[in-house]
Amino acid sequence: MTAKASIAADGPSEPKGRGRATKALSHNLNGQRLGRKGRDTRERILAATNELLAGPVDVEISLSAVARQASLGMTSLYNYFSDLTELLLAVLEPVMATAEADYVGLLRTRWSEEELGEKALAFVTAYHGFWVKHSRLLHLRNNMADRQNERMMLHRVHAAQPVMRLLVDQMDGGSEEAGSPVFSMGTALMTGLERVVTVTTDMALQNILHSPHPLARTHLLRAEARLMELGIRDYRAMLRDTRA
Repeated sequence: MTAKASIAADGPSEPKGRGRATKALSHNLNGQRLGRKGRDTRERILAATNELLAGPVDVEISLSAVARQASLGMTSLYNYFSDLTELLLAVLEPVMATAEADYVGLLRTRWSEEELGEKALAFVTAYHGFWVKHSRLLHLRNNMADRQNERMMLHRVHAAQPVMRLLVDQMDGGSEEAGSPVFSMGTALMTGLERVVTVTTDMALQNILHSPHPLARTHLLRAEARLMELGIRDYRAMLRDTRA
């Protein structure tokens, strides 16, 4: 079973209140304030989830599997997480907190024309490295989003938005409105980037395609970086001419 096929339906997938994850840090789902034991139990559940994510890809990621890994009963686990989505969102929270240092920050300084190709490749490589570190978790999120899990869809979009906004800034389109051609280009570049790293970090797909060779991944990353470079150059020139 692949990572994508190992998602189990452990409860409802309808959207929940966005404040629940924050509340869970101080209260369980029964509204009881978490003491030291409760906080330790919650951290134990998160640690067990991370252990499963780091393990063999044919091991199912489900609430029942997490409960077994944490040596807890399902009733105890449901005191902290109502379904698999809520649990994975809690695991994603500290992961996404590292995005700024791992790759987003590379976009915050305007890339000069002379170093545009080099900077684009460095950014694409860093984004790929982030996916390598958290591959199974990010693949699970995207697979659940593709299955119309609204909370995972929102997480995926919110994670991409800072990159799209900063790509627009790199194209000198900071004052442009959302929905404009430059915003569409930023969206297209981010969509292509995510798709490339999804393919290059999906080992099951690589094995099916008989192309697990690292050099093939390098070529794809360089191709994506080149497209990013050309897109930024093109829109810088276009906007410069428009504003002249």
